[in-house]
Amino acid sequence: MSNSMVAKRYALALFQIAKETQALGVIEEDLRAVKEVVGYHPEFKAVLKSSKLSIDKKKEILSNAFASVNVYVLNTLLILIDRHREDEIADVANEFIELANDAMGIAEAEVHSYRALTEAERAAVSSVFAAKVGKKSLKIENIVDSSLLGGIRLRIGNRIYDGSLSGKLSRLERKLLS
Repeated sequence: MSNSMVAKRYALALFQIAKETQALGVIEEDLRAVKEVVGYHPEFKAVLKSSKLSIDKKKEILSNAFASVNVYVLNTLLILIDRHREDEIADVANEFIELANDAMGIAEAEVHSYRALTEAERAAVSSVFAAKVGKKSLKIENIVDSSLLGGIRLRIGNRIYDGSLSGKLSRLERKLLS
């Protein structure tokens, strides 16, 4: 079974539990925190993969590190450790987040702008572009990029909407040169 299939299987099981217990939002936020810790701290990942530590010691470390997360999230993490699938933690989190977003009608969006967007601007971008992709709303990650000169560049999945001034100038340049 490929790694992505393993992650999907664990994520789907956790998703079903989350729906049954009506804790979808809580579990999603906990998994985002777990993913951030595992993704941005390679030393933590190295500890979990260490062959010098016993499984019980790894489980103890994990339990202490994530004592505040939902019990179902912690149990899933412990099962992954039991089965020597430490590498799958971030993938399980990604798969779960995708399932949760689909269930709630939310799409993840990466918005590049010249300056940080205000809450009103975020809401406006969310309402306009969520309708274009058939979702209820967007979960926006705002990235400040001074090279845009103005406007925004938006990425939702594999779709890119470029309304930036630098993008418009680039398209105009290509049009004039052709």
